[in-house]
Amino acid sequence: MKEVVIYTDGACSGNPGPGGWGAVLLAGPHRKELSGYEEQTTNQRMELKAIIEALKALKVSGWDITVYTDSAYVVNAFEQRWIDNWLKNGWQNSRKEPVANRDLWMELLQAMEKNRVHIKKVKGHAGHPLNERCDELARTQIKVHVQNSDGKV
Repeated sequence: MKEVVIYTDGACSGNPGPGGWGAVLLAGPHRKELSGYEEQTTNQRMELKAIIEALKALKVSGWDITVYTDSAYVVNAFEQRWIDNWLKNGWQNSRKEPVANRDLWMELLQAMEKNRVHIKKVKGHAGHPLNERCDELARTQIKVHVQNSDGKV
């Protein structure tokens, strides 16, 4: 077995606003859950951050990694070859504007280098237990941090 399956999700309360991300990593019988928080962010940034942090947590190289995300933004960047075009065009999009979240896209590409990473779509909020768990992890981060900062949820 040289395979890891990762489920990820990001969430934001307001967009922009407080955000959280969650990830569940599965390798054989092993399971690890990760989550984090950012005070002022966007949903798209949290979707990317979840994948980045999950990949950075891996202590393996040369493995097959399948990442499941409900983010069309992330999936389309790979399936529709947006990434290739951004790199070819000096990090400009099809409208010749700077690519949004370039810092995280660059970090993601770097985190993908040591393994064979495949990004797959999972339908969000459709009852998939691991996608729902990631959403719960992300939303819990927001709830805990916002509640601790001003007493409101």
